[in-house]
Parts: sequence; structure tokens; C-alpha cells
Amino acid sequence: MENDRNFSKRLDWPLIFILFAFLIISLLAISSAQTSGQYAGNFVFLQFRWYVIGAFIIAFVMYFEPDQYKKMSWYLYGLGILLLLVLVFLPEGKGQIGEPINGAKSWYHLPIGNIQPSEFMKTFFILATAHLISKHHEKYSVKSITTDLLLLVKIGITLLIPLAFIMTQPDLGSSLVFLAITAALIIVAGISWKILIPIFAGFATIGGALLWMAVYMQEFLKETFGFKNYQFARINSWLDPYAYTGGDGYHLITSLNAIGSGEIMGKGYLGREVYVPENHTDFIFAVIGEEWGFLGASLVICLFFLLIYHLTKTTLLLKDPFCTYVCAGIIAMITFHVFENIGMTIQLLPITGIPLPFISYGGSSLMGNALALGLVFSMKFHYRTYMFSTLDEEE
Repeated sequence: MENDRNFSKRLDWPLIFILFAFLIISLLAISSAQTSGQYAGNFVFLQFRWYVIGAFIIAFVMYFEPDQYKKMSWYLYGLGILLLLVLVFLPEGKGQIGEPINGAKSWYHLPIGNIQPSEFMKTFFILATAHLISKHHEKYSVKSITTDLLLLVKIGITLLIPLAFIMTQPDLGSSLVFLAITAALIIVAGISWKILIPIFAGFATIGGALLWMAVYMQEFLKETFGFKNYQFARINSWLDPYAYTGGDGYHLITSLNAIGSGEIMGKGYLGREVYVPENHTDFIFAVIGEEWGFLGASLVICLFFLLIYHLTKTTLLLKDPFCTYVCAGIIAMITFHVFENIGMTIQLLPITGIPLPFISYGGSSLMGNALALGLVFSMKFHYRTYMFSTLDEEE
């Protein structure tokens, strides 16, 4: 009985409550989105199935201690690279395991559904990079510009390998997530700002120059760097969607109309009037905005803020550097997903095909996020184990 009480105390109940709230929101939004008639069936039951699988993943991951993940980090990283490598070289064609979807060869088509290995690679990358940073600081206890540059090179190499495969698919959205994770880990790694400021300023300059060229020098980018027309279409439709109402701007226009028509209170559950394609996946926030209005959409955003706040508190609680870096990477991953997904539905950012964590329909996204949060559960669970055992020994 005492063991049961200790087990219950060691669980992260606030995080469980937050995930349960996301489950309710996701099922309500998807069940309503699927009444538009775009698909014959309703994905709400499949989404519940993915949540159940996600719960098992969290329970399984929580069983192992953080030190074990530290030892397995590079093996998991290697497994993720292998999955990406095999996917790139799989034969294309209708019915094939690696058949492209919307021009991107990013999924394994399996009996249980479409599985996107890059979703799992995000967490594997976080584990490997956290291990790398913690080991580097153990080896070089006295910091210098030279040791910081060495660490930066190590992180860069660790990033470039999966990034190259993901860009080959091509999958711009996932590539941006990896860059966001890397930026966050570089900052929390304590690398000198004498190095970081010029690097970040340089990337910002390059990014701004590329955006300007994407608008005014498209032919040059096509000929020199091999950019495709659909990539420029996303930029053009983002800046002026009403000039592309029959094509790439249609998604954004319908999303803006749906969210705007929801006004303050929304139209109520199943009260949608605006048709938004793929509204159960990347554009699920448009459904929330239309049916629940500004108040409901704000509530969802606040729930994400609560999740990030709770994860940040957990990060500050943990004393082990490896655990701290892992949590920081997970926070960056989820934050970027939320910011990019909501931003693209309201024209703040270009459309990149990034799902809204825990709410958009998708098995890979949900299982990948469950894997990441399972690590947080593990760190919190086993941290308390060590804390209580220490107190018992003192008594």
C-alpha cells in the first residue's frame, strides 16, 4: 500500500491533467472537422487509438531511468538516421511503402497507418545532442572560446546528418523544427555570446536576404540553388493570398475566414460554415477559432502556455545537466510547433505543414510527442525516487 502511494506521488499529475485536456479538445475538434464530407469516415476514433498508443509509449518510456537514456542516446540517434536513410532509397510508386504524399517522401506506409520517422528523430536528436553537450562540459570544465567553438562544431555535425536526409525528402517544416531545437540547445549549453551573436546575426541576415530573393529574384534561386516553383508559391500566397485564390492562397484565405467568422464566442460545436481543406490536421486551429471563437482559441493557447510553463518548472527542478538539456530541447520543439502552426493559420507565418501538437490528427506526431513527454515523465518520476531514497537514508 505504501509503495502504491509512493508511485502515485512520483507521477507528474499536472502533466497528466494537461494531456487529458488536450485529448478532449482534440477529439471534439476532429469529430467536428470531419463532418465537412471531405473524407468518408471520421478520424476521431483513430485519433483516440493514437492517444491510447501514446499513453503506452509514455508508460514504457517512463519505466527506464534517465541514465539509461543517456547510454542509449547515440544508438537511438543511429536508429533514427537508419530509418531516414532507408526511406530516401525506398522505391517510389503507387502502393509502395515509401510512396510520396504531396510530393514529399516522408512516410512509411504500414498496416497501422502512415509513420513519419522524422517525428521520432526529433527526440532522438535531442537525446544525442544533450548527451554530447553534457559530456563536453565534463571533459572541458574550464570554458574558453576554443572549447565553445569545438562544442559548436560537434552540435553542427550532429544536426547536419539528419537535416540532409530530411531536406532530401523534402520536408521544410521538419527541417525548421530541427533548427529551432538546435538553436535552443546551443543557447542553454552556455556557449559564449561573443560567438553566438555574430552567428545568429549572420543567419538572420542570410534568412532575410533569401526571403527578399524569394520575392524578387526567383529565377536566380531556381537556376542557382534548384528551388522549386511550389516553394515560391508558398511565399507568394503567404504575402498576398488573395492574388492566388485558386491555388496556394486558398488554404490561407479559408482559414482566415473561418477564424474571423468565429468572432468572440464562436458558432458552437458543429456550427461551422466555412469549408477548410484538411481541417482535421494542419488547420485544426481554424476549426477551433470558428466554433469556439476568440475565447476558445485563447483558452487553447493558454493551455499550451501552461504546458510550456510546467515543462520549464520541471527543467529548473532537475539537477542533472543531461536531463536539463533534454527538457530544453523538448520545450523548444513543442513551442516551435505551436508558434508555427497557429502562426500559419492567421497569416503570421508561411504555411509549412507542421501539425498542432496533441490536437491535430496524426499518429506520427502524437507518438513522437508522447515519446518526448515520456522522457519528461521519466526524469520527474526517477528524480523523486532518488530524492526520497536520500531522505530515507538520512533518517
